Amino acid sequence: MFSAQSSPFLKSAPSVSKMMLVVILALIPGILTSIFIFGFGVLMNICLAILSAYSFEAAMLLLRKRPVMVYLKDNSALLTAILIGLALPPLAPWWLTVIGVFFAIVISKQLYGGLGYNIFNPAMVAYAILLVSFPAEMTTYWQTPTALISQSEVSNIIPVSLGLLDTINFQFFSQLPNNLTIDALTSATPLDVVRTSTLTGFATISEIQATGTAFGMFGGIGIEWVNLAFLAGGLFILRKGLISWHIPISLLISLGFLSLLFGSFELDSNPSPLFHLFSGATMLGAFFIATDPVTAASSHKGRIIYGAGIGALIYIIRSWGGYPDAIAFSVLIMNMCVPLLDYYTQPRVYGHD
Repeated sequence: MFSAQSSPFLKSAPSVSKMMLVVILALIPGILTSIFIFGFGVLMNICLAILSAYSFEAAMLLLRKRPVMVYLKDNSALLTAILIGLALPPLAPWWLTVIGVFFAIVISKQLYGGLGYNIFNPAMVAYAILLVSFPAEMTTYWQTPTALISQSEVSNIIPVSLGLLDTINFQFFSQLPNNLTIDALTSATPLDVVRTSTLTGFATISEIQATGTAFGMFGGIGIEWVNLAFLAGGLFILRKGLISWHIPISLLISLGFLSLLFGSFELDSNPSPLFHLFSGATMLGAFFIATDPVTAASSHKGRIIYGAGIGALIYIIRSWGGYPDAIAFSVLIMNMCVPLLDYYTQPRVYGHD
């Protein structure tokens, strides 16, 4: 028997607003995991970034004489704010978040004409500018993953975590309870520990693993579970068809291949491919940042080259560059290559040589 459904049977493409909401939904597992491992600072960063993003977006739309509510409802500012909040250190002072959102929304997005006209990923512009301008705040406010480190496992780390009110007091007023110091709450990221120790010859990979301060079960301690959560969310939006496989898969293969290639020569100074894949913001970058449809390559071949280039740059910068985690700089560099990639990789028009 035939179905009683009436025509038309073609489904319309989802709106920008709906697509953004689905992507934000896919970020929830990673957000919750980050809050569990790194504390309420992650939540505060996201909330402050959202408030700042809507404020800056509305102000710029008013200055440009555009309908404010129409553009705010597309949820692009909301997604950008969440990505910035996730990228910043959990204990970053409030003004750092506001400055980052300002550069993302005002400079990188609205001054170019708004959504669809920006040539650089706004969240990564914000992160790169903050990292260059405020390196101390961007590298020393990473809270120790106390949920996974116990005093019995690492003798020189005493697990200390802040509650929600204590986190607010520190981020807004630089006040810590019970005479605590920032050094008691924070530690270097796993990527920073590995890079600094191996480049200076202070310790080998096996010696770092013995300390328990950088390596978890297969990636960076604490951050490996966050990467797994973002991987699950990324596979969800991939299954939904909101992104194609070309960019994330080529990025991960490129990063994994280079880490395996160079790691096979000097095992004591190069961590395993799993460490690179599940440390820093690798999965967040592969599925939620590099796949930005506005700033990424448009053809299938171009996307593969684009993703592979980001993966190669991530490994190069992590291994020999000045910054341990290289997602932002790698994405921005490849953003500049997108016009060239689109020009040379467009498919042949049917009927023409």
